Amino acid sequence: MEAEDVLNLYKLFKENDIEVWIDGGWGIDALLGKQTRPHKDLDIAINHKDKPKFRKLLEERGYKDLVRSDTSDWNFVLGDDKGKEVDVHTFLFDEGGNNVYGTDYPKQSLTGTGIINGESVNCIAPEWVVKFHAQAAYEPKEKDLQDVNAICDKFSIEPPENYKKLLKLI
Repeated sequence: MEAEDVLNLYKLFKENDIEVWIDGGWGIDALLGKQTRPHKDLDIAINHKDKPKFRKLLEERGYKDLVRSDTSDWNFVLGDDKGKEVDVHTFLFDEGGNNVYGTDYPKQSLTGTGIINGESVNCIAPEWVVKFHAQAAYEPKEKDLQDVNAICDKFSIEPPENYKKLLKLI
């Protein structure tokens, strides 16, 4: 997934009144303001109420569901025949701003902004990127360590305890 692909999709969603927050590797790179590595997909967060419209837009462009073991109503991947993939995480807040369904994004986590190829995009806030990595149920890969290290350095965030020892190894 190239930067131009990301921006084209982002603009498509915005033009169709679907608010999107970029997450994952592209979210990290947006926060850093530059692409640091290749990305096989685009991770995004959207409001669950926008899911039908979102699916329709992508299906009209040839995207189809990709079968994965972690697929659910609120987390699914759509791919096209060119190998582009969009990993979708939906959420739903009640009137009080509490997450009541889907991926557990706190409302405060959806306040980040970043830059991709000079364009401003919504993304996960840097302090939450670090928290989400620290709370992940998987062993961090080298790219996770590099991402967390870069975000902590740029935004003067203290690395999480479970990353401090590992960060010394890279």
